[in-house]
Amino acid sequence: MSDRVSVTYDNHIAHVRLTRADKMNAVDQAMIDAIIAAGQEVAASKARVCVISGEGKGFCAGIDVSGLGAMIGKDPNDLLMPRTHGDGTTNQWQEVAMVWTLCPMPVIAAVHGVCFGAGMQLALGADIRIAAPDARFAVMEMKWGIVPDMGGMVLLPRLVRADVLRRLTYTADPISADKAEAWGLVTEVADDPVSAAMSLAEALTLKSPSALRAAKALIGYAETHEPDAVLLEESRVQARLMGTAEQMEVVAAQIQKRPPVFKD
Repeated sequence: MSDRVSVTYDNHIAHVRLTRADKMNAVDQAMIDAIIAAGQEVAASKARVCVISGEGKGFCAGIDVSGLGAMIGKDPNDLLMPRTHGDGTTNQWQEVAMVWTLCPMPVIAAVHGVCFGAGMQLALGADIRIAAPDARFAVMEMKWGIVPDMGGMVLLPRLVRADVLRRLTYTADPISADKAEAWGLVTEVADDPVSAAMSLAEALTLKSPSALRAAKALIGYAETHEPDAVLLEESRVQARLMGTAEQMEVVAAQIQKRPPVFKD
């Protein structure tokens, strides 16, 4: 797509790569634009699963501080308050993470090396995070006298306890992959996170694409609605899936002990 992000498709898997390796995939304006465009492209595609990874020595080092000078002298309200993305719910920085929550298919982040600040919030936008043993995570904003503002305050409370959230935010201290896994930030640790992510993605391509998308949407609904509404939505979603040709193919494949075959 650009010199910041590439998107490839193979075996129903979209692979989004951050390609600014010489800058540890630090996020500048061009990277913001490219990540959002990649998310929008993948969301509109027929991919069944998406994997996000970073090239070079780290997943993403966070905001490129060399570009912050462009903000000097500008009113922060003019920069941050307009809701320009996400159907009027986010600004461009927030959309870097939140666009992946809007992708209808499962999204897996494969993280190695540094995953700081903006990079961490990008990873939080994925459904699943697989980290290398050397990965380090940090909510870095307090280092610069600011707060997480790229979707972190929506996404972090869904994953970690309140005290963990506060420690991460107040201190800006990097933590190891093992600690991130123990605290709920990371789904699992793998020696080769990209290979592990692709292996999981390949397994998910054998699940009903409609059911996967419905499950992701239902989980998102459950995170933001009251129990009575969630129970009704469960039934509504299930009724739409049961008896379809795709669901019948899943059942037939199970009985016949063969891989299912889904129409694109």
